Amino acid sequence: MKAILKTSVLMSAVVASLSIYATNSQAAATITFGEDKYVSVGFGFITSYSSVEDAAANGDDRSNDFSLNSARLYLSGSFNKYIKGMLNTERSGGGEGNIEVIDANVQFQLTPEIAIWAGRFLSPSDRANMAGPYYSSGGGGGYWANISSRYGWNGGVIGRDEGVAFVGSFLEDKLAVSFGAFEGDNIFRFSGAGGARLDQRENSTAAQTLGADDKLMYAGRVQVAFWDAEPGYYGTGNYFGAKDILTVGIAGRQKTDGAISTTAIGDYSSYSVDFLMEKKNVGPGTLSLEAAYYDYDTDKVFLAEEGDAYYVGAGYLFDTPVGWGKFMPFVRHQEFDADNNIKTKRTDFGVNYVIAPYNALISAEYQKTDVTNASDTDAILISLQMQF
Repeated sequence: MKAILKTSVLMSAVVASLSIYATNSQAAATITFGEDKYVSVGFGFITSYSSVEDAAANGDDRSNDFSLNSARLYLSGSFNKYIKGMLNTERSGGGEGNIEVIDANVQFQLTPEIAIWAGRFLSPSDRANMAGPYYSSGGGGGYWANISSRYGWNGGVIGRDEGVAFVGSFLEDKLAVSFGAFEGDNIFRFSGAGGARLDQRENSTAAQTLGADDKLMYAGRVQVAFWDAEPGYYGTGNYFGAKDILTVGIAGRQKTDGAISTTAIGDYSSYSVDFLMEKKNVGPGTLSLEAAYYDYDTDKVFLAEEGDAYYVGAGYLFDTPVGWGKFMPFVRHQEFDADNNIKTKRTDFGVNYVIAPYNALISAEYQKTDVTNASDTDAILISLQMQF
């Protein structure tokens, strides 16, 4: 439980290129070499202070820790209007100072509406995973819905997978459709289900003994925007009053023999439904509401990783600046009711100080976490998010 609290602001998921089907990088330097030829370079980081109940070494006092939760380098480029690519790195959650590649892909723009992505990137999934900690509900600040959004937390390299996907945007970016095939060997990377690491699980001794098949993971998402359009493949959980948003998305993924323990083998599947509403000029500011429902299935192989989950959140951005930025109070709640009869719940109350949307933001929040058969635990988190 304490591990969940301490890592609640760690996980990362989204950095964007300048491709028409990726969210535009909010802070980067771009060098052009001619028409539709450029290289864009940027970096970002999230650092935080946390104080967690009973997390000191003596087991009775609060912890006091400063952490570098995320550090990223962003590279993107374009040969012409048909071929673009990105290369992004992240400080790994698996070790101090380790850097790993999270995005390395090419995007073939076949038509203005249709692109093919290939390499390592975020597979089609729920909004929380497509937005990640820099662009999440409540405005970023390192937040990750790791209790409800299981794949983004556990799966791939920080939610990424090697594969290929069709990415389409139609009806003036009101309808977004994506579908792809991926390796899917890291579905439970951080949960520890069935072992400390499950990448290479298909080649493990247990997989060979049980006769596991080597199947690809298939993932897809359909998103419909009823108000303003939401262009881009990688997404955001908040527009900071720039748009009126009313969007619903459905996502799913499946991998035959995707859940392998030392004694059992089963198929992995999940689906989700998410909703985002953001309305300008509601009183003196912008109101945002978000909700999502998730269903996870591992064929009873990992009961701790299957079950139902949901997430709800609300935020309000005041239009009037105070000093350098604007205040944005928020509240969030998420639950995961696992089939091993363990329910995990967390509620966050906080406020963002938005200096520059996505690029400069200070977040302060209080978290309350409740896990079945364990004591409630609270945490205080203050984070700073910067992108250049």
